[in-house]
Amino acid sequence: MHLPIDDVLPNLLQTLRQHCVTVLQAPPGAGKTTRVPLALLAEPWLDGQRIIMLEPRRLAARAAAQFMAQQLGEPVGQTVGYRTRLDSKVSAQTRIEVVTEGILTRILQDDPSLAPYGAVLFDEFHERSLQADLGLALTLEVRQALREDLRLVVMSATLDAEPIAKLLGNAPMIVSPGRSYPVEVRYLPAPGHQTPQQHLVAVVLQALAEQSGSVLVFLPGAAEIGRLQQELEGRLASDTFVAPLFGQLSQDDQDAAIRPAPAGRRKVVLATSIAETSLTIEGVRVVIDSGLHRAPVFDPVTGLTHLHTQRISQAAAEQRKGRAGRTEPGVCYRLWSEAEQSRLIPFAQPEIVTADLSDLVMDLAQWGETDPTRLSWLNAPPPAAWQQARELLQQLQILGPDGRLTDHGRRVGRLGLQPRLAHMVERARDLGWARLGAQLAALLSERDVLTGQRHGDVQDRLVALRGEVGRGVADRGRVQRVRQTTQQILQRLKPEQNLPESPDAAGVLLAMAYPDRIGKRRAGNAPRYLLANGRGAWLMDDDPLQRADFIVAAELDDKGREARIFLGAEISRASILEHFADRIEHQELLHWDATAQLVRAAQQTKLGALVLEERAVTTADPEAVTALLTQVLVQRKLEDLPWDDESRQWLARVQFLRRFEGDVWPDTSLEALAGTADQWLAPFLAGMNRLTQVKGLSLLQALNSLLSYDQQRQLELKAPARLEVPTGSRIQLDYRSAELPVLAVRLQELFGLTETPKVLDGRQPVTLHLLSPGYKPVQVTQDLTSFWRNGYREVRKDLRGRYPKHHWPEDPLTAPPTRHAKRRGESG
Repeated sequence: MHLPIDDVLPNLLQTLRQHCVTVLQAPPGAGKTTRVPLALLAEPWLDGQRIIMLEPRRLAARAAAQFMAQQLGEPVGQTVGYRTRLDSKVSAQTRIEVVTEGILTRILQDDPSLAPYGAVLFDEFHERSLQADLGLALTLEVRQALREDLRLVVMSATLDAEPIAKLLGNAPMIVSPGRSYPVEVRYLPAPGHQTPQQHLVAVVLQALAEQSGSVLVFLPGAAEIGRLQQELEGRLASDTFVAPLFGQLSQDDQDAAIRPAPAGRRKVVLATSIAETSLTIEGVRVVIDSGLHRAPVFDPVTGLTHLHTQRISQAAAEQRKGRAGRTEPGVCYRLWSEAEQSRLIPFAQPEIVTADLSDLVMDLAQWGETDPTRLSWLNAPPPAAWQQARELLQQLQILGPDGRLTDHGRRVGRLGLQPRLAHMVERARDLGWARLGAQLAALLSERDVLTGQRHGDVQDRLVALRGEVGRGVADRGRVQRVRQTTQQILQRLKPEQNLPESPDAAGVLLAMAYPDRIGKRRAGNAPRYLLANGRGAWLMDDDPLQRADFIVAAELDDKGREARIFLGAEISRASILEHFADRIEHQELLHWDATAQLVRAAQQTKLGALVLEERAVTTADPEAVTALLTQVLVQRKLEDLPWDDESRQWLARVQFLRRFEGDVWPDTSLEALAGTADQWLAPFLAGMNRLTQVKGLSLLQALNSLLSYDQQRQLELKAPARLEVPTGSRIQLDYRSAELPVLAVRLQELFGLTETPKVLDGRQPVTLHLLSPGYKPVQVTQDLTSFWRNGYREVRKDLRGRYPKHHWPEDPLTAPPTRHAKRRGESG
């Protein structure tokens, strides 16, 4: 059968003979995945070496190998074989190896020269997975340093080819036309009266009624597939059946989904993005696209990765549409509007930009590289995410301070597991609990073995692995896969001893992997926990695990303000103290007891944000006590200090000088004083720990510490607290009531004074509030001379009538000042 790719194969072969690297762009259905490797086998430059082709998914890798083997009339494992994490069919005769992404990285690490291989092919590179980007970066370094003869082909259906060609040293680009089968696109957004699920069901039934052939429905995840499958039961014709297709299905179930429907029957394949590329599902000529996919999103703030349902890109929409035109003309129903189509992003974000980079950092450390900038990337790893991943691996003792692998890290690297899980498995071997560690790693690497389980206790899953009856219904296929993975881990681990496990051994081991997710139950009835990383988390109200005081959260959904715990285990306080002693801090804690109004001290044992133990202590660091008491007083806006009129006048006097002479004088507003309390107030609180003691504070002495000795002297000279009047009385000045200081004095005590009293070295007259003998205000002035000349006569008339027993001379400038009334018999 002729395929579009056949037309460009001669050009591809000639290009590789001359340039060694190329970019091949070919739309879905062109045949690049299965035709190109076979076409390269006979090339002289290959000279008996192997071809390795990277596929992003296990299903696609297995299907591509099987199809190529069929073309050669051979079983898989001879000329064409495949290798995935859980399955391998290769032999000494194998010339084409189709591998999944992690396999390529391990091959490179084991043999950086790639000696057995003459060509590396990156298929479906447009998906931009983290491992594909890493594999390309490492392969480019191999070509540059060791193997200039190594052929490199990057293939994609929707790739923006120019940037990748530039990365490959301006490599030639080859473009293949796709199939000519047209695909009609119909946009069908949900009407207002239907929910998205109701609309989806309606469109499936509509498509089956309108179109012939089988139907491929794209959905974001397994949960949506299960719901749609359930709703379609009993609503399809007798000749139509449903076939789910997603990554966690068994190999047999996946193969059944991509096989042609039996003669006279049609099928509805419910698939995730797994069916976007590399697969041809025979008989499918109708695609129904939800427009959604589920992608892992890493949150560098929480350190958690959660699956986020989001809109697909325009490139992915084209890929999905292309599934309908692989073998004949087809139809694509898009469950969104044409306007929404134009708003989709052109390409999905590369995983390297959004993912947890701990795997990448560890893989590069195994490669011997600690600086990612020394490699060639289409998108470089974000520095913040890189640093966070590096710090995590250092906490797990996989990396040393220099970023290189430790001995423990080298052992961990040989396990082929995610770093947290590999670290856990190694520690499990050290404790003699290797099998349990392998089981937990397998459980966390595969889909939940319990179907429909709401409860999060990992013990329920361990019971299912042992074949015992417990809470929840075990899925036989998933249980078998976990057991298979467990055995593979144990084969790599080669444990030397098996020791009895503690009752909380599962929690201990999970905590080895996730020390930041050890949680302590909060006070109250709700099953809520505080995690060591400071995040909140919660369990379902009926989850048996909620009885635990301490847990480890292995799987979380971090969508809300607090994360929901999907899988975890109980761990005891004693085990935390025993196994995580190197992470535990013992610190003295001071806190303010608002009821008793004093500083209390306690000794805390902490793991991250968790307080494991706390006991009161009678002794505490005096400086820390003073600092906390100062902080409390500041928070209470200094209102608890023993303020009196003299101290408040002191503040106003300094502010008066600051207003006229500038910031050589300190700001004595309460806001400013609060900001500098640790300098002027704290030294005078030494030895105090309660508010009642603060009441005895010498506040003026503390305030004066804000001034130098010379400033204290200048304060008394330039802004004196009191002024002496002609009678010899020392009258207090009020600096708080007006812009200028006020001298409130009985008028008679100023007889004989010709000028207004002044402050600020005689530069600024005060404001005089002249009072009657009964201390009632009679006149306000800043010009005493003018008052004597113009105002006194009228004031005298009034005061003589009201206070006849007092002196009211006609000439106040020559009359003696007095504090008293007239003696008996005196006149005037």
